[in-house]
Amino acid sequence: MDELCRVSRCFCDQTRLRILNLHSEGPLCVCHIQRVIDEPQVKVSKHLAYLRKHGLVIAQRQANWMIYRVADEPSSVLQENLKCLQDLRGEQAVFGEDFDRLKAIDPDDSSPMCSPVVAASSAEKKGKA
Repeated sequence: MDELCRVSRCFCDQTRLRILNLHSEGPLCVCHIQRVIDEPQVKVSKHLAYLRKHGLVIAQRQANWMIYRVADEPSSVLQENLKCLQDLRGEQAVFGEDFDRLKAIDPDDSSPMCSPVVAASSAEKKGKA
C-alpha cells in the first residue's frame, strides 16, 4: 500500500504527469523538458527533484546538463501507471502536443550534448556499463 500511495502522490500534479509522459520516449535533459512544457526551469527542476526523491526517475549529470529518465527497475505500480498515461495520450490533447513539441526541437538549436537523441544514447550507454 505504501508504494501505491508514493506513486499516487507523484501522479497528482499536471506538471509531473506531463514530465513522466515525456519520459516514455526515453531520457531527457531538463532544458528540453522546460521547452516542451513551457514552464520555468526552476519549476521543472523542483518537480524532477520531487519525482527523483520518490524514486520514479533517476538523474545523471553530463557536463553541465542533468539527464533524467524513468527509474531502471520501476515498481509494478509505477509501470501500470505509466501505461495508463500512455493510454491517455489520445484523450488528453496536452500529452500529444507535448510530444509534437519534443519532436520539433532542433538539435542544432542547443548544445549538441543537450539534444534528446544524444542525451538518450549517452545515458543508455552509461546505464549498461
